[in-house]
Amino acid sequence: MSHHKPKLLVLIGPTAVGKTKLSLELAKMLNAEIISGDSMQVYRGMDIGTAKATPEERAVVPHHLIDIRNPDEPYSVSEFQSMSERLIEDITARGKLPFIVGGTGLYIESVCYKFEFSSAGQDDAYRKKLQDMVQRDGPQAVHLMLEHIDPDSAKRIHVNNYRRVIRALEIYHITGKTATAFLQGQKKESPYELCIVGLTMDRAKLYQRIEQRIDEMMEQGLLEEVRRLLNQGYHRDMVSMQALGYKEIIGYLEGEYPLDAAVELLKRDTRRFAKRQLSWFRHMENIHWHDVTEGNFFEHLQVIHGIIAGNLRLRAEYT
Repeated sequence: MSHHKPKLLVLIGPTAVGKTKLSLELAKMLNAEIISGDSMQVYRGMDIGTAKATPEERAVVPHHLIDIRNPDEPYSVSEFQSMSERLIEDITARGKLPFIVGGTGLYIESVCYKFEFSSAGQDDAYRKKLQDMVQRDGPQAVHLMLEHIDPDSAKRIHVNNYRRVIRALEIYHITGKTATAFLQGQKKESPYELCIVGLTMDRAKLYQRIEQRIDEMMEQGLLEEVRRLLNQGYHRDMVSMQALGYKEIIGYLEGEYPLDAAVELLKRDTRRFAKRQLSWFRHMENIHWHDVTEGNFFEHLQVIHGIIAGNLRLRAEYT
């Protein structure tokens, strides 16, 4: 029955592995439109630090779910899921291939396998109690509660993202089951004819590329980008400003350490982030892994194109 399901192509991999360049060429070859699977590229004005595709690249291939929120507006995995589902339907109806590209594992999996997020209902009185606690004692107070109940969720959810922390506590309060248990219990059956390609690379080379990319971001004006956001009234307690590249530079701008220390901190944090991404992807199923450590771009493009064409039964050449 799989031929009745809409086709969905997904390209995942750690930060700086080379997803953007490959995705642009693949999208041209396969008549695809790209849906950004990155939880931070949704924010306007956060361009350099989130490594968004440039306006020129976006002019070549349509991109979706980029620049759809201001940095002080909330955005959640369930919103990403419902927006992506509508986009997949729309792109398919126009005779094109929906193509999710990104590194936010939970967001991407939620669409690939249609995770259920809201089955736990809500308890307004309990939620209010936790919100009052945040106002009184700061977000650390509820995050500490989550660490005791559900350490895996506490690792996954940043301390300042107290809305998600409260939701995870509320799920446990109502059901007696942790948010992690809900995630693990999701059925791994896709509503799509799915092809997930994962890019991997020798760890030392990936770390080298991460450091090089951060040096390039600094040259492109990351410092000025963060300064501009602060001048617009955005601040470090916002979920968006906890993104890699922003929190470290804010620390420098607020006098906590010199600029070179901020850059070293950013490199270290990004290496750690890449490690977490890889460990999340390793738990995902049915990924066609492709190692891009050696060889040239065109060779990788041909191999990956072959994997996709075989799995989704597609024929395509350059257009």
